[in-house]
Amino acid sequence: MEELEENIKKLRRSQENAEAIIEANRHDQSPEVQAKITALEHEVRRLREELAKARRRVEELTDLADQDPLIEIMNRRAFVRELSRVMSAVERYDFSASLIYIDLNGLKKINDEKGHAAGDAVLKYLGETFATHVRQTDAVARLGGDEFGIVLTHATTREAQRKMQRMAAIITAKPLTFNGVDIRVSVSWGVFPILKGQDVEEALQAADAAMYTQKKARLATKV
Repeated sequence: MEELEENIKKLRRSQENAEAIIEANRHDQSPEVQAKITALEHEVRRLREELAKARRRVEELTDLADQDPLIEIMNRRAFVRELSRVMSAVERYDFSASLIYIDLNGLKKINDEKGHAAGDAVLKYLGETFATHVRQTDAVARLGGDEFGIVLTHATTREAQRKMQRMAAIITAKPLTFNGVDIRVSVSWGVFPILKGQDVEEALQAADAAMYTQKKARLATKV
C-alpha cells in the first residue's frame, strides 16, 4: 500500500510538471515548441489514466483491509473505527445509538459434527442476515471467530433490543440447509447504549458482558 501511495505521488508530480511546462509555452507558436506541447499533452493524458488506476487500486486494497476474509462485512478493525466515529457524533450531536454484541451458539459443535465448511456457511448466513436487516447508516462486522457486532444509529436501547429480537427470531425460525442437511442456528446477544464520553473498548466490553449474561440465562433455562 505504501509503495502504491508513493507511486501516486510521483505520478501526480509528473503530471503537474508536464502541465506547468505546457502552460508556460502555450503561446509559443513555433513548430518545435508546439510539437513538444502536443507530446506533453499526450503524456498528461497517460499520467491521468495511470493515476486513476492507482487510486482505484488503493480503494480496492482499503476495502480488503476493512473486510472480513470470510464474509462481505466489516472486520473488527473497520468496526472499531466506525464505532469511534459514531461515538464522536453522539458526543457532538446528542442522538441515541446502540451497540449490539452477538455470539453464535454452538459453532464448535457444528464444526465437529458437520465440518468446518458447514461452520463457515453458518457464519456467512449470520453475517448476510444481519447486513440485510439493518440500514445503510448502521454497521455490521464479524469481530472474530463466532462473534459479531452491530452499531445502530438513532436507536435507543429498547429499539435495538426489538431489532435484535426480530433478527434472532428469523435466524432461529429457518434452519440453514447445507449439503442437504438442515442446521439449526441460534445466537446470544447483548445491547449496550452508546453514551457520551465513552471509550470504544469499554463499550465493546460492556456489550460483550451483556451478551454473556443473556447466554448464561438461556443456558440456565435448559437445565
